[in-house]
Amino acid sequence: MPKLLLIDGSNYLFRAYHALPPLTTSTGEPTGAIKGFLGMLSRVHSLAKPDMAAVIFDAPGKTFRHEMYPEYKANRPPMPDDLRVQIEPLEKVVAALGWKVLIVPGIEADDVIGSLSRMAKREGVKSVVATGDKDLSQLVDDDVVILNTMNTKFYDRAGVIEKYGVPPERMIDYLALMGDKVDNVPGIKGCGPKTAAKWVAEFGGINEIRAAAPAMKGKIGENLRAGLPFLDEAVALVTVKCDADIPGVSSLADLAFGPSDADALNQFSERWEISRTTLARAEALRDGAPGAQSAAMPAQAGGAPKAVPAAKPRVPAEERPELPTEGEPFPEDYQNPDAIPFTEVTDSDQLDQLVAALQTPRTEPVAVALLYDGAPRHADFGGFGIAVSPKEVYVAQSSIGLSIDKIAAALKPWFESSAPKIFHDGKSALHALAAQEIFAAGTVDDVRLMDYTLEAHLSHDLEKIARRLLRRKLPTRDEVLGKGAKRRHWREVEPEASALLLSEEAAAIRAAGSVLRARLDADPRLASIYDAIERPLLPVLYRMEAVGITLDAKLLRNESAELGVEIEKLAQAAENAAGRPFNLASPKQLAEILFVEQKIPVIKKTASGSPSTDEEVLSELALDYPLPKIILEHRRLTKLKSTYLDKLPLMIDRDGRVHTTFGQAVAVTGRLASSDPNLQNIPARTPEGRRIRDAFVAQDGWTIVDADYSQVELRIMAHLSQDEGLLSAFARGEDVHRSTASEVFGVPLDRVTPDERRMAKVINFGLIYGMSAFGLAQQLGLDRKVAAAYVERYFQRFPGVRRYMDETRARAAEDGYVETVFGRRLWIPDIRSSRPMVRAGAERAAINAPMQGTAADIIKRAMISVENWIRDEKLKALLLLQVHDELVLEVPEDEVELVKTKLPELMAGAASLLVPLIAEVGTGRTWGESH
Repeated sequence: MPKLLLIDGSNYLFRAYHALPPLTTSTGEPTGAIKGFLGMLSRVHSLAKPDMAAVIFDAPGKTFRHEMYPEYKANRPPMPDDLRVQIEPLEKVVAALGWKVLIVPGIEADDVIGSLSRMAKREGVKSVVATGDKDLSQLVDDDVVILNTMNTKFYDRAGVIEKYGVPPERMIDYLALMGDKVDNVPGIKGCGPKTAAKWVAEFGGINEIRAAAPAMKGKIGENLRAGLPFLDEAVALVTVKCDADIPGVSSLADLAFGPSDADALNQFSERWEISRTTLARAEALRDGAPGAQSAAMPAQAGGAPKAVPAAKPRVPAEERPELPTEGEPFPEDYQNPDAIPFTEVTDSDQLDQLVAALQTPRTEPVAVALLYDGAPRHADFGGFGIAVSPKEVYVAQSSIGLSIDKIAAALKPWFESSAPKIFHDGKSALHALAAQEIFAAGTVDDVRLMDYTLEAHLSHDLEKIARRLLRRKLPTRDEVLGKGAKRRHWREVEPEASALLLSEEAAAIRAAGSVLRARLDADPRLASIYDAIERPLLPVLYRMEAVGITLDAKLLRNESAELGVEIEKLAQAAENAAGRPFNLASPKQLAEILFVEQKIPVIKKTASGSPSTDEEVLSELALDYPLPKIILEHRRLTKLKSTYLDKLPLMIDRDGRVHTTFGQAVAVTGRLASSDPNLQNIPARTPEGRRIRDAFVAQDGWTIVDADYSQVELRIMAHLSQDEGLLSAFARGEDVHRSTASEVFGVPLDRVTPDERRMAKVINFGLIYGMSAFGLAQQLGLDRKVAAAYVERYFQRFPGVRRYMDETRARAAEDGYVETVFGRRLWIPDIRSSRPMVRAGAERAAINAPMQGTAADIIKRAMISVENWIRDEKLKALLLLQVHDELVLEVPEDEVELVKTKLPELMAGAASLLVPLIAEVGTGRTWGESH
């Protein structure tokens, strides 16, 4: 007999939301309910194996029950915002997966399910109702069963009696007696499940219980008699309507599974960062099922798959400039055509010769390579490689006849002079030299930064630069010193090998520096990026890293201890759920318990063929089984504890402060990175995470001052697009989201509602990141056509934005790169991909990169200005951290007001845009308080 599956979507939505830990996309948008729901959808499909189905959600607004009883659901709290924004995207993707989605105004999802189950009964079809709501148990009969995926049980009439103590035909009486606190339906005071089941069993239905009420003794009898007047209304409120007309469903044929929408699913997968594997498991039509087809190749009119043509470039392929690449690797037997001649400095006379050579004035900087062990700030020095000119290369290493201290003392005056120097990774070199009490001065060039400025998307290791620019094969540090656990101290390395390494590196730095300088000079805009931003920023970052920031280790240890208790409780709960002790960190043991002992179906396997217990699998299983949910929470808290709470106190240096390392040549957009520890990625969305920022404190008598740019990327969009509407909104100091809402929705500025402003904010930021109408529809909870109309109206009101986007895409396709306001070149290697999805992603990146890159340039220019001002004014204030668009300073109390006033001025002056730049300033004893 055919089988109809009716899924209580609203019930499952809330279950999914509360079942999983907070899950978000990389940009912080919530996805927990979506991921959880899709996992449940996959699970219920596998259990029920239906021939047709519908997923039913509650419609917004009031129902006929509110007319019966105005207080119905009056005490329900508002839906959490992070759940609300997931509803519309979820409904859309469920439909795109081939499921029939029903939302009927005026009635509830329960009533739609009841009416469809009766329609199925009339057509001789059995129904499976997937829900966790006890109210729907009243529908159970010979043709309707309840599926509860929480325990994977099907409840027929006997199952309902076993679970609730009453048969399905008495569930309405049972529910009316108890009432429903969630729906604000009053019942009989003090009447819980046991009492309700007892009365039903003893007396029968409501009429019989009413007849028995006068003789009922005790307090419960009084309560029953007091509640009798509302019982009939309670019965009406808890009764599921089974005769409603369902728009779009005239027969069960309308609930047949449909094919999935591959384009919509691909866009959804990319937009919400949910794997296509997860989506494939939730498809209505699976591979092997009747009518199933590949999600990647949807059927088109006429039956044949339709190929998606590649976008036509504006410039013929043969005429387009080549994208820079790493170049051809060396053959295994490759040998350099010549050896680098160098002088080994082994005694005082040769050291004097080196010093004399350094004192000779030169037009090009002298190249320096350093050999040391340990972290740069605490370097244990072994030697120097110095390329004074192509024919003058010196290697000075610690030896029996010449100590490293003597070498350093002799070279110190030159390093601290105004003579130009060039390094590879100059910032680390400055730290290592400072560990030897050498404080480098003068112009410091860095071939890594020069190469990064020219071609950010390539590797900037010295051996890669030498191969690409010089066609020279360098010995690598790993080859000479060893790698990982086999890494050797420089004292354990043969002096000949380390001398060769230093001579080759120094010569390569000098030669590559000369080539890169010529290439920069050939492009004045790129030369300006290097000379005015990257090079002057290097010493600023060096000083920030050297200063560090004070950390309250006690606070973190206390939080770690508290979290440890929670983790132990979770471990015990996991063992209880498993039925035996086991190693929670062992995927093998966990798989054994889940899939063998508890007989949970395997969802996917690892490459080796073992059942997978990765986060995606556990997130899906956590919706229906207790152990996976406990494991997920245990993993989250354990990671937080180990990564931050336990690790950060151990990273406090001998000066009592934590010192991060800023990666200046990492991100292709020019953004800085932070590592060891990463202070740009401290979790701040959970209470446990937010407390971590509170552990970063000012020293006694000082204050943390935090300044953050306001809507900097939107302001950059206004500047780049030169759209008059955006420019005028920012110039007037208006709330740009409110202004956008006024334009897009056609309402006066003073009548824009909060919801309209929210939608406009999504549009503003969405377009910055290249969001399509489909993505906008998902995020705003709108029909795709409505979202497309909003986008079109946006572009009509802000035509400069559309012009900018169109021109940027075309320019990127022709040139292979885009540029920031200041001329930084941002390469987009996939912009010419033959794969439409890859190329579309590259086009979105091309639109966003100039804004993100310009924002990176602006904050870097601000850092340079702030540091220069502090030094010029001889202030004690210290620049500590940079986190995206935010600067963090530590300021003595007597300088706080001055810094609070000057800091936003300096940040606003970091760029001359067509709209004003605004920085907001906060202060506090801790980093958390100041921001």
